[in-house]
Amino acid sequence: MIKQELVNRSPVRFLEKATEGGLKAGELGVLSSKKGLGKTSVLVQIGLDKLLQGEHVVHVSFNQQSNYVMTWYEDIFAEMSKNKNSVDATRIKEEVMRNRVILNLNQTVEVTPQIIDTLKALSSNNIDISCVIIDGIDLPKVPAENFQKMKTFAKEAGFSVWYSCNTEEAVLSKVLGKDEFALIDAVVHLKQVPGCIDMQIVKFHNKKDFENDLKLDTKTLLISEK
Repeated sequence: MIKQELVNRSPVRFLEKATEGGLKAGELGVLSSKKGLGKTSVLVQIGLDKLLQGEHVVHVSFNQQSNYVMTWYEDIFAEMSKNKNSVDATRIKEEVMRNRVILNLNQTVEVTPQIIDTLKALSSNNIDISCVIIDGIDLPKVPAENFQKMKTFAKEAGFSVWYSCNTEEAVLSKVLGKDEFALIDAVVHLKQVPGCIDMQIVKFHNKKDFENDLKLDTKTLLISEK
């Protein structure tokens, strides 16, 4: 079946392999890099992987309009399903995108409680959320108490959360406060190198020393191995 093949060959399998299975419910991850290096592409791949497995994804965007985010999903799906039967691929795309919710919000101090209230409303309508993507939030301005609120609700509701962060600093603890950084379970940093974009796993749970061959292909923008 094409859908199962897409799941099996999903670029996210490489990330899960490098991080011993990836984020679990109630865990917070951060994808960091300087602006324009591919964070949204990676986050969309994570979201698409969940969608292909029949799960619900909420994608919160601050820097991009909803139509632009939808285009990212269209383009990444097209790249992942290249060389597959176009009729089947179109059917699968229409099927899985029904489980995706895109929210476009403004930056405010109280935006995290606003996101949580929206997620609670979705859950009350029998939408079983598996992954929440928060792309473009001004992460250094998010207080520790809001990270804790998100972490607590994510654990209760059974979903993982991926944030993006614009920074050239690979050591996220230099960007976030000590209390804020302690609540982050995973950090993946993108760095431009000749020929590709390195995906450096800076932190995963209590482990900090990783050797991996992950990269972001500059042509397809898909996660792969060197």
